[in-house]
Amino acid sequence: MKFGKSICVLNVGGTRYAFTREVIRDFPLRRVSRLHACATEKEVLELCDDYDRDRNEFFFDRHAQAFVFIMLYVRSGKLRFVPGVCELSFYSEMLYWGLESAHLDSCCQKRLDDRMSEIGMDSVSEEGIQVSGDEPQSPVEPVQRTALTGRAKWLEMMRKAFEEPNSSLLAQLLASVSVIFVIVSMIMLCASTLPDWDTAKKTTVEEHRIVEAVCIGWFTTECIVRFLVARNKWDFLRRPLNIIDIIAITPYYVTMALARAGMPGAGLGVAGVFLRVLRMMRVFWLMKLARHFMGLQTLGLTLTRCYREMVMLMVFVCVAMAIYSALAQLLEHGLDLETQNPDFASIPAAAWWVIISMTTVGYGDVYPVTIGGRVLGGMCVVSGIVLLALPITFIYHSFVQCYHELKLRSARYERSLSIEVLQ
Repeated sequence: MKFGKSICVLNVGGTRYAFTREVIRDFPLRRVSRLHACATEKEVLELCDDYDRDRNEFFFDRHAQAFVFIMLYVRSGKLRFVPGVCELSFYSEMLYWGLESAHLDSCCQKRLDDRMSEIGMDSVSEEGIQVSGDEPQSPVEPVQRTALTGRAKWLEMMRKAFEEPNSSLLAQLLASVSVIFVIVSMIMLCASTLPDWDTAKKTTVEEHRIVEAVCIGWFTTECIVRFLVARNKWDFLRRPLNIIDIIAITPYYVTMALARAGMPGAGLGVAGVFLRVLRMMRVFWLMKLARHFMGLQTLGLTLTRCYREMVMLMVFVCVAMAIYSALAQLLEHGLDLETQNPDFASIPAAAWWVIISMTTVGYGDVYPVTIGGRVLGGMCVVSGIVLLALPITFIYHSFVQCYHELKLRSARYERSLSIEVLQ
């Protein structure tokens, strides 16, 4: 900025804010920071509605209360909707100042997604709200990005690359490599249970060790890097997927240490069985694919939101199983001593028949032989269909809603990524 005073005044809807030129230059809101690069009043008027040279005051005919909440976001890093203001109206104010929907807190993002789905808007329709003259920021980029310099900026870039697979081309490349290693590791794990695996392993022992070492090396490096660049180390260690990563990696190094000490894991008795159980935990590495596939993300989000319905479903099944198993044991084994059915000798044994009948699986290994038992079996099947259908309806609607929300977010990521490629 080569004109005006050293103090700049922003007048937004009648509310005045005073900043120095240095603050304007590094201001997190893109429309405001671009004022510093303006060399003429004509360029200034392309960004604001009016300009007073004498007082060096920039006028913006925008919603004053909305800008108050945006300024709170600049200071605290949390952006929420203004109470009593339409979500789409506030969203248009965000776009005007250079913010994206992903800057909102998760609860407000959900409200915006619901509102957009109600009126039939998709992510592409956001361009219709986009104010001309603004270049949107990356939806996953925090507003404090201008304050990040040097090491902090590098750490933030690395964190996004490993934690947000759709944030950049580098993140997508790392995600693809991670998926390949997960698939190779799962193939090796499944092949190790084949009867001919031991014979094949003796002839190609070096190749198998190299493949296993490379896979474990990648997972170890990825886990260490993600831990080092994590914002909160304690939260990182408490996440279930990270705990699974650590548990799945540890047995390899324990086995290698025992082998160097002359104590192979296969001959350690209980300790060897424990190591094999931990080694089988590698199958949970498939959960890492949830970071890259929308279907698994939708499933996880649905289960998180519908835990009450899931508990209710389990209660329904357990109550019905207790009632029907007691009655089945009585009818099949307790009334007629001459025609006792040995498959229903106890209530726990009858509970197995109840659960496979209520879920309409019916393996045929256990079945009633008395008339009363068969009538009870028919009632068990019908009641099982009804009890399972009631909470599943709520779970289904939640699944559809979660899928729609994740689809909108994925479209926003793709749009930001295409902008990055074009730039």
